[in-house]
Amino acid sequence: MARKPNYNFEKRQKDLARIKKKEEKLQKKALKKDALGNDIPETEEGEGVEGTEDTTGEGGPSAQ
Repeated sequence: MARKPNYNFEKRQKDLARIKKKEEKLQKKALKKDALGNDIPETEEGEGVEGTEDTTGEGGPSAQ
């Protein structure tokens, strides 16, 4: 008697492969964008800059 196919396993493998392919595509896109000279997204840099300004007390309305 033949074994019953495990469709859940096959579906999970396809999903994992699809997700991996999508992540690789996004990474390639990001590397290509960085190679062209575009800056890193502002959210990462902006958060660090804002945090340093607030701790010094030099900028913003609270310093006045």
